[in-house]
Amino acid sequence: MGRMTTTAADSASIPGSGQGTSGTASTGTAPEPVDENVWLEDIYGEAQLAWVKEQNSRTEDLLVDAEYAGLEAGILEVMDSTDRIAMVGKRGDWYYNFWKDRQNPKGLWRRTTWESYCTDSPEWDVLLDVDALSAEEGQEWVFHGATFLRPVAGEPYRLALLALSPDGGDANRYREFDVEARGFVGPAQGGFDLPTAKGNVSWLDADTLLVASTADGLPKTASSYARTAVTLKRGEALSGAPLVFEVPENHMMAAVAHDSTPGFERTFAVDYIDFFNRTNFVLRDGSWVAIDVPTDVNVSAHRDWLLFRPQQDWALDGTTYPAGSLLAADFEDYLAGNRAITVLFTPDTATSLQSWSWTRNFLLLNLLKDVSSEIRVLDPATPSSSPGSAWGSTVLDACPPLHDVNAYAVDDEDEAPANGGAGDDFWLVATGFTTPTTLMRGTLERDRLQQDDAGQDDAGTSGVVSRHAVVKTSPSFFADSDYGVEQHFAVSDDGTRVPYFQIAPRNLALDGQNPTQLSGYGGFEVSRTPAYSGTVGRAWLERRTTLSDGSDGKAPHSRGGVYVVANIRGGGEYGPAWHRAALKENRHKAYEDFAAVARDLISRGVTSPRRLGCVGGSNGGLLVGNMLTRYPELFRAVSCGVPLLDMRRYTRLSAGHSWIAEYGDPDVPGEWEYIRTFSPYHMLKDAVEYPETFIWTATSDDRVGPVQARKMAARMLAMGIPNVWFHEALEGGHAGASDNRQAAALHARSQHFLWKALAG
Repeated sequence: MGRMTTTAADSASIPGSGQGTSGTASTGTAPEPVDENVWLEDIYGEAQLAWVKEQNSRTEDLLVDAEYAGLEAGILEVMDSTDRIAMVGKRGDWYYNFWKDRQNPKGLWRRTTWESYCTDSPEWDVLLDVDALSAEEGQEWVFHGATFLRPVAGEPYRLALLALSPDGGDANRYREFDVEARGFVGPAQGGFDLPTAKGNVSWLDADTLLVASTADGLPKTASSYARTAVTLKRGEALSGAPLVFEVPENHMMAAVAHDSTPGFERTFAVDYIDFFNRTNFVLRDGSWVAIDVPTDVNVSAHRDWLLFRPQQDWALDGTTYPAGSLLAADFEDYLAGNRAITVLFTPDTATSLQSWSWTRNFLLLNLLKDVSSEIRVLDPATPSSSPGSAWGSTVLDACPPLHDVNAYAVDDEDEAPANGGAGDDFWLVATGFTTPTTLMRGTLERDRLQQDDAGQDDAGTSGVVSRHAVVKTSPSFFADSDYGVEQHFAVSDDGTRVPYFQIAPRNLALDGQNPTQLSGYGGFEVSRTPAYSGTVGRAWLERRTTLSDGSDGKAPHSRGGVYVVANIRGGGEYGPAWHRAALKENRHKAYEDFAAVARDLISRGVTSPRRLGCVGGSNGGLLVGNMLTRYPELFRAVSCGVPLLDMRRYTRLSAGHSWIAEYGDPDVPGEWEYIRTFSPYHMLKDAVEYPETFIWTATSDDRVGPVQARKMAARMLAMGIPNVWFHEALEGGHAGASDNRQAAALHARSQHFLWKALAG
């Protein structure tokens, strides 16, 4: 096929061209541009996979050179390291972990005791060897977690539903597993075994599940998720199980869950209208009762409490609660109509709430302050002595600057510490770009000023104190002390200050010659925070090249890479307002922010367009796709992974319909008018010097899907654009890899491509 001009993003399909659903303005549907690559949307078609394999071979010929094998091996060594922290979750008396390494690429599900976990070499009780299971059943299983049945009081946790994906995608098969017998509960014993499908499962009781699924002919939403939920008894077929909950087809999905906390047993259902709007229900006397809040208010329940986090300002009974705040109400009082609201957190221009976690008696708030962590502990039993929260608030002294530290409960349903339990214990996970991850464990308790004469607990308090200590520390995988971390702020087109992190050698020469990798995401209120990466350290920071433009009269000198993370709008670094600033018709704000960071790096002398590349995956793939088409002059190379790129048809591909709330609906003429301005597939033009481009994806990705990546690469190749490369992993789901070996190869290809382009 010869060169073609593809700038007619606003022209209708040619009659008779076989484009499928070709709309026109007269029918109320936006016109569909000509798409010569629709044939690549048949994901598993023979001709389509032949095209994929041809491109894979071509790309591997480029990238698999003398350096590549060592690079991939170094990354795999990081991922397979037995010195990594084995993170655990507590159930009953046991601490559970899922572990992958060189000997166990698909992983081991295992457990140990606390005493053993604290040693340098814990004794692990292996419950399931996924490699052995895959070999036995002839299926490449990928472990996606376990959901335990709460046992009767005094009994150990024994039964769990294991989520196993056949290809690493989002669709799972749920199978009942007995941890004491170390095996699946077979059909003869009435074991639950749900067909592979998208959905969710929750235990209602020992013989009943709540199931939202697309299996056995159960209906799907337009987003490809479960539309209904059923109550499934042991021995019953899913297809005949009675309906318990249903949502409209054009909503995103249905979900059901049972909270089995003793004394607070409740059954919930959620109608996910779209990615940011939902209606929450609780089952009362056989009927679903809606929790009366606006659909963009996130709701969660814990024992006596309902918590609310509004995505937009919430006006209630004459008071307006700002977006991103955290509010509380008594669960039963609120359902009864009482609207007494307690303010727990109010954001400011620098500080946002990222997450929260309940211990038995306290609430942990994980905050970001200019993208550095702060943790506050709230005590519902103690009135606040300072503004900003109605509950007693104490800042946890555990967060160094420019680090990411998260606190969450060990086991909020255990007994309180006074009764010998771990109910108020918490984990602390701390990391930074040059600080290997550290796991700590602590205990929260009220700091008693005095006791009354009877020694009662109602004496005055001065806040919450915590005792926390290091449990495990990850090793260093590169010479991290040789690198410094700096935070800078770029100024976007509309004057907004956009933070970004720069990780670079301490003696960085500001001569514009440093190979620089700029990473970003900017969507769905996802925050990019400091995190240690042995992969980035080895594959980018520590690689060496000799570069100089000769302008300083000095001889070329050896230098490594610079790694940059941009905190652009669309993300959650500054809460919901930062996210909403780049929604739909304002999507360009995210791209302007990213380009502003690129220009700031260039103006500061860190790099130059010849030495600057960008990388992003999923929504980040859409981001760098827009760098390719909107700002080609700023970048030498673009690594674009598992991306959205065809924004005219994205709602019809895989789970794309569920993201209309983020991007808009391209079938609506007025919305397509702005969507087409950030649809990279439709923005390619002739006679433009584009950056070198590597587009990578996975066949089994059932979230974004591989076809947008395929079509973008095919169009660029057909246009004769030089240095366009494509690779598609044949398994691995949206992550692009289902084991460490595949993940190492994926990262090695992306990193090596960028290095060859920028450091050559």
